[in-house]
Amino acid sequence: MKRFARPELDALVNRDQRRAMSAFDDWRARSPYYDDTHDALARSVRRFVEREIAPHIDRWEAEGELPRELHKKAAEAGILGLRYPEEYGGHSEGFDNFHSLVVTEELAAVGAGGLGASLMTHGIGLPPILALGSEELKRRVAPAVLAGDKIIALGITEAGGGSDVANLKTRAVKEGDHYIVNGGKMFITSGMRADWLTCAVRTGGQGAAGISLLLIDMDAPGVERTRLDKMGWRCSDTAAIHFSDVRVPAENLIGPVNGGFIGIMRNFNSERLGMAMGCCAYARVALAEAAEWAKQRETFGKPLVGHQSIRIKLADMERQIETTQAWVDLCAWQVKKGKDRPADFAMLKVQATRMLEAVAREAAQILGGASYITGSKVERIYREVRVNAIGGGSEEIMLDLAGRQLFGGR
Repeated sequence: MKRFARPELDALVNRDQRRAMSAFDDWRARSPYYDDTHDALARSVRRFVEREIAPHIDRWEAEGELPRELHKKAAEAGILGLRYPEEYGGHSEGFDNFHSLVVTEELAAVGAGGLGASLMTHGIGLPPILALGSEELKRRVAPAVLAGDKIIALGITEAGGGSDVANLKTRAVKEGDHYIVNGGKMFITSGMRADWLTCAVRTGGQGAAGISLLLIDMDAPGVERTRLDKMGWRCSDTAAIHFSDVRVPAENLIGPVNGGFIGIMRNFNSERLGMAMGCCAYARVALAEAAEWAKQRETFGKPLVGHQSIRIKLADMERQIETTQAWVDLCAWQVKKGKDRPADFAMLKVQATRMLEAVAREAAQILGGASYITGSKVERIYREVRVNAIGGGSEEIMLDLAGRQLFGGR
């Protein structure tokens, strides 16, 4: 029986990254949704990942956050501004939402989910400002974020509410030309490094109709942050945030008073599509590592892949990934054509997270004991299954949301 030392495992990890990316290259080549522009973008982002991310990702995972200069480098490479308005420093001409899926796929190559979550945190923090904010607010915030000079995060979740967004407790009271904010947010991605927080607050009565969005300067007096240690997404800094009489200028209101809930819901659909794509991407990485291991590892006189049970596992993993990817692409096309519906995003997220859980489990079974040792991508991805299943709306909330929208009921 062939045994692998750690250097040999590291070599397999490097080879599986190339296999995972070539698998998506093949998918694009056979898909009606992708063309040469998507291939060109994939090659560009892949070079960026190989040069600026892959050599450092293990250290960043250990340190618990990404360096701020990575945002600047990603902006210079055209990654941060992709599909954002040109007038604010973005790059929108000739790009569609399938280009965004390509970026998600390529960033997944290193097998660390916290990378995309934290580097691209503006993908959930900035859209409400661009959709609902004043022109002054857009010009003050968007260019700095898209240039990588400032980091913006989204503050919705609270410790006592979770997915029950309509009943959030953080309150903002208008006093003259400021809002006074008291309360707190929990599990905030990029919360320790963020310069700004697009924050949901209660400005009116109970329920969704009393919620507004405010842009909060995270260096303002009264803002306190606590770093949270986590099972996965380790290179993504995550914070608990407390507000104590924080003064926020009234011009930082995003959209109308008590009109923030619509902006939050609009954000969720794109977030769930992005998370579903991420699940497909990380599942491919896990499958690639498992397949490479199965080719090299020998048991009972032949490679693991020579055993029927292992081939069945690998084929079933591929089946689940490609099925889910097809639904991701269909939903992206429906968004592009204005034919999307919220129930699809909710169900898609459940499909994708359950697929990732199944693929990560089987990949770990194929690697055996090696999957329990830090250093393999499978080990890391396995630890990140739960954040995908819970974040952005838990499975139970998603299926109930879809059921109510499709079949009625309260």
